[in-house]
Amino acid sequence: MPQSRTGRVRVAVLISGAGSNMAALIDAARRADAPFEVVVVLSNRLDAGGLAVAEAKGVPAAVVDQLPFGRDRAAHEAAVQTVLEAHGVEVVALAGYMRLLTPFLVGRWAGRMLNIHPSLLPKYPGLDTHARAIAAGDAEAGCTVHLVTEGVDDGPVLGQAVVPVQPDDTPGSLAQRVLAAEHALYPRVLADFCRQA
Repeated sequence: MPQSRTGRVRVAVLISGAGSNMAALIDAARRADAPFEVVVVLSNRLDAGGLAVAEAKGVPAAVVDQLPFGRDRAAHEAAVQTVLEAHGVEVVALAGYMRLLTPFLVGRWAGRMLNIHPSLLPKYPGLDTHARAIAAGDAEAGCTVHLVTEGVDDGPVLGQAVVPVQPDDTPGSLAQRVLAAEHALYPRVLADFCRQA
């Protein structure tokens, strides 16, 4: 994989909301030994709070609003791809990007697109992961970083972090602890991935 003039892999982070995992990745990229740099943060929503966070951290932020594209996902993704190419992106990190991707974008970034998911995959792909773990009586929950494939949350696992489920946990309390684990796991796994790229 070609690298930037800094010798670091050029990463785009895609978000739809507050972008706390994105912020963790940007902070990790500032370390002297970081093998990657975040060159753009892109959202599919104009109101994503993470856009202001990225700009405050000195990272260019872009929006490809999904609404004008209606149901034409491929056209929306083509516009996303144009932004990624304009920034010389080499790896894409999904961080709370709440949009199912089509083969158009997944295919172009096969083996170079990562996602973080709030469960110990293959358990609980999709939504409501914390409520599902509690309802099942699981002793452990956690998070997974995986490569993105055309299936939902079923790509090869690159790393996981385990979080114990407490007897008095609610989906909200468990989500907070899992999110803290995500903030540690994602930068580490992305760094390892970029070092091996």
